[in-house]
Amino acid sequence: MPETWDFQDLIAAGWSEADLEWEQLTEAAVSALAAGRNNEAFETFGAALRLARTKLAKDDPRLASSLSNHAAAMAAAGEGAMTGQVRASALQAWGDCERWIGAMTAPRTARSSLFHLRMERLHRPAYEERWKVKGRELLAGVRADLGAMEDLVLVDAVTAGERLSRWRRERPVGLNDPRKLLGAVILLVARHSDHSEVAVQGGEVAGV
Repeated sequence: MPETWDFQDLIAAGWSEADLEWEQLTEAAVSALAAGRNNEAFETFGAALRLARTKLAKDDPRLASSLSNHAAAMAAAGEGAMTGQVRASALQAWGDCERWIGAMTAPRTARSSLFHLRMERLHRPAYEERWKVKGRELLAGVRADLGAMEDLVLVDAVTAGERLSRWRRERPVGLNDPRKLLGAVILLVARHSDHSEVAVQGGEVAGV
């Protein structure tokens, strides 16, 4: 279902227009990849990376995701020899994400029961830590899929479509840190070649 957010929603959630734009660009790139519009996907991954580099923190998992997607897109466009610096930056960025996860804020759930609200406030530290543990588990899975950032490829169109469907199904309904992390992980369509059966090939990729 399409989402509609206005500026006041962003302000209330502590989000910026760049946070929402990154989601929109990356979702559009994955959608194009799923539809076989490779050139459009490559260019849009590049646009998402340019935004991430200028508007997001160095330890933000969305920057790491964009670096990885762009490196894989460059390889798919026949520019693999030029990806060394991008892959190195991606490897560093995923390592930096540990700091971001350590500082992430868990969402506050809206329930009708005052009892549940009081219990959540009482056990807030434990609630926060559960989200951080989940974040570290997601990060470990990403690192396993990407390896040392050598031989990165894009997943095939079918897998990209599955990723897109999963994102639309599982993204949190609110604007919060877990949503940022899930966006970075679910919309990541770069993989080490050993972990992806079919690689996308062909087309040109825009420079970043």
